[in-house]
Amino acid sequence: MKQLVIFDLDGTLLNTIEDLGNATNHALRENGYPTHNLSSYPMFVGNGVSKLIERALPEDARSSSNVMRLRNDFMRYYDKHLYDATIPYTGIPELIGELKARGIDMAVASNKYQAAVTRLIGHFFPDTEWVSICGQVEGVPVKPDPSVIFGILAERPTPKSDVLYVGDSGVDMETARRACVMSVGVTWGFRPEKELRETYADHIVSDPDDILDLL
Repeated sequence: MKQLVIFDLDGTLLNTIEDLGNATNHALRENGYPTHNLSSYPMFVGNGVSKLIERALPEDARSSSNVMRLRNDFMRYYDKHLYDATIPYTGIPELIGELKARGIDMAVASNKYQAAVTRLIGHFFPDTEWVSICGQVEGVPVKPDPSVIFGILAERPTPKSDVLYVGDSGVDMETARRACVMSVGVTWGFRPEKELRETYADHIVSDPDDILDLL
């Protein structure tokens, strides 16, 4: 029996893409840049807000000062609208409930900035005790650097063989590989199954219930 399941947030627990896209388009519009169709955003996200803004900007406008200015506009908007269209994926609340009933510890490891991660988890999973809720913070490298996983394991010491890391992207699979924990790629998120296979997911599941079979 696994002792700890670590979840990515966006594209794994919650479908946040519409709110992320709307916030990015707001920042682009405010600064006179063209916006994108929401269907473009699944390939823009996954490496934190700064990288999202960089990818959304025209190539000749991707200076660090420009990214920071639009990041600030993004965050001001997103902080007011992060619940507008975001919902848990079908079956996720039931999965969380079953893991809790089995006494399995849970944590969140996200590249989204910490304040937003904390608010989203508190809003959508108010009755769940997490051993750690980790978003992007200054001084800690973003995934696929495994530092966030090591930080969680420092808070909840667990043999790596007893850990599952669940995510929807190649970034997540690489994070798990670098941390030497078992990776579970989910097909309901933002990235295609092909990406999960190419980044050597240990397991690929298409329904949250399937994760229970890996415990």
